[in-house]
Amino acid sequence: MANVGLLFVGAVLFMNGLMLLGKVEARAAAVFNLFVGALQVLTPTYLIFVADNDPKKILAASGIYLFGFTYLYVGIGLLAGLDTTGVGYYSLFVAVAALGYSFASFRILKDYPFGVIWLYWAFLWFLFFLLLGLKKDGLTAYTGWVTAIEGWVTGVIPAGLLLAGYWKYPDEAAIALGVFAVVVFGALWPLTRNSRHRPTPAASTTELSAPT
Repeated sequence: MANVGLLFVGAVLFMNGLMLLGKVEARAAAVFNLFVGALQVLTPTYLIFVADNDPKKILAASGIYLFGFTYLYVGIGLLAGLDTTGVGYYSLFVAVAALGYSFASFRILKDYPFGVIWLYWAFLWFLFFLLLGLKKDGLTAYTGWVTAIEGWVTGVIPAGLLLAGYWKYPDEAAIALGVFAVVVFGALWPLTRNSRHRPTPAASTTELSAPT
């Protein structure tokens, strides 16, 4: 069940990345955020309910709430035209919490690929904090690209492999994920440099362009 939710996390991140890049209208993206947010609140509730007090299962499921509440917050904020500082500072909380879940994945769950994926999410949610909480509009294009890419790398592809039974070689997968992040996100920074010095389509509607 969690893997199905992960698939749709990838979808909503891809959608929100396109929104930040000015390709998807904000209110249209809001509806999908609400769908996925509801799914990501119901899923961990069910998983915890059937976990039979297993601490590791509860730990693994609990992190899903971080994203479920993000998407609900974003969807409501987009439809209501709310200022983005609330979701921005909540994103800072998520970024810090994601570091803790990364540590838990490495040390407690021994799930090395998801230890790296939690680092991806910590980085992404910190970008959301800078963009939405601190109003660093020059990061709009960079954050949009990172969001859209992470939708596939941390959501759609892992979920597809897990659902199909092809999620194997965890050590190699963790290394590949780490190398990909450094190379791709590092390369994106200079490529989006010009957009940090001029308004982007999404940056002109900061009040509506809350991501995740």
